[in-house]
Amino acid sequence: MTSQLDGLPVVVIGAGPVGLAAAAHLAERGIAFTDLEAGDRPAAAIRRWGHVRLFSPWRYNVDAAARRLLAGAGWVEPDPEVLPTGAQLAGDYLQPLADVPSLKPHVRYGARVRAITRPGGDTAPFLVRLDGGEDVPARAVIDASGTWNTPNGLGASGEDGVAAGIEPALPDVLGADRDRFAGRRTLVVGAGHSAANTLLLLAELATRAPGTSVVWAIRSSSPARTYGGGAADALPARGAIGTRLREHVEAGTVELVTGFTVRALTATADGRVSAADGSREITADRIVSATGFRADHTIGGGLRLDLDPDLGCTRALAPLIDPDRHSCGTVPPHGVDELAHPEPGYYAVGGKSYGRAPTFLLATGYEQARSVVAALAGDWAAARDVRLDLPETGVCSSNVPLDATTVTGGGCCGPAPVTTALTLLPLAGSGGPQPSGDACCG
Repeated sequence: MTSQLDGLPVVVIGAGPVGLAAAAHLAERGIAFTDLEAGDRPAAAIRRWGHVRLFSPWRYNVDAAARRLLAGAGWVEPDPEVLPTGAQLAGDYLQPLADVPSLKPHVRYGARVRAITRPGGDTAPFLVRLDGGEDVPARAVIDASGTWNTPNGLGASGEDGVAAGIEPALPDVLGADRDRFAGRRTLVVGAGHSAANTLLLLAELATRAPGTSVVWAIRSSSPARTYGGGAADALPARGAIGTRLREHVEAGTVELVTGFTVRALTATADGRVSAADGSREITADRIVSATGFRADHTIGGGLRLDLDPDLGCTRALAPLIDPDRHSCGTVPPHGVDELAHPEPGYYAVGGKSYGRAPTFLLATGYEQARSVVAALAGDWAAARDVRLDLPETGVCSSNVPLDATTVTGGGCCGPAPVTTALTLLPLAGSGGPQPSGDACCG
């Protein structure tokens, strides 16, 4: 019996780490696919924060199917204990992966997706519409488009009017963007890893460029969560971030303002920006908005999506990734069942699957992709046998310590990794408070 879906490819949206991992698993299983990437080369978003160093080493950043395909092409894998930068992740891993013979002919660049529809119902193909108006038919869609292009705003009145003075997360403070910060006063808003990373780089710049000053504003009454466990942290690279940031605050290099919610932004007569919370004002030359990212589900607006109202992920996934309950490393293994929507055959994976939650990391996204592809192949036993090899305390991302490039002692991931297996079952959703912070390793 023939179907309208017979012969159609699976469409993967995005050629970042998780999108290419999905493509690798599809290629291994002999499933036809097309990978649509909006940029002009793979990992376009990652290259924009190429100066940032992950504090997960290479061993956590390479997908298993991708490793097998690359090995067959003669790829020499980097030292598994080295901490790569975003640029190295893109250039030394993702570019070679996109170029392997089983993937390269099926990856289309400059293919920005405008909408996903399914006008004929469950048994009909998806139509993935591109900016130019072309419709790409698909038997299923794996959306790995990420969240980089949809950062959270500051949420303040007047924000649009001072947009020229607001920087997105993770500016290259010591490199390409140095002139915008050197000798100026910068306000960093946010309490996650992106904020901490930027604050440390600005503190370093202040030692090199006279007149550079740094203000850090957070909503909470204490920076303890950002500081973390310091020397007791099982992730030395992460612990060092908090320790060094605390030292800069205590030394006055970074001026900390707690309990500050930006409610209004105005331009000053001398071209600076004033941020007010109703009773206090902070004036700066530049504001770095490090308030995290969110998933944009508008391209799937015509599909039947079941989204948690707080996190913007599937309702089944929400309690597993709630940032008030979990860090990156305590998120349970999950796969196709938690990622499924009422629209059969559509799955968001990677950073986008987490909505607004900042607890995503690459290893989790790779396992999502493997599980979804196994389900599309009809191998439900493999799809539901979800396993993660993670450090107990999580693996996120940061650019500091600036001189740390390798894992030493117990490793940046601390004690020996824990492998967890989970048989997936449908879970009831739960709503949680609006999270803050930034994504770990999308």
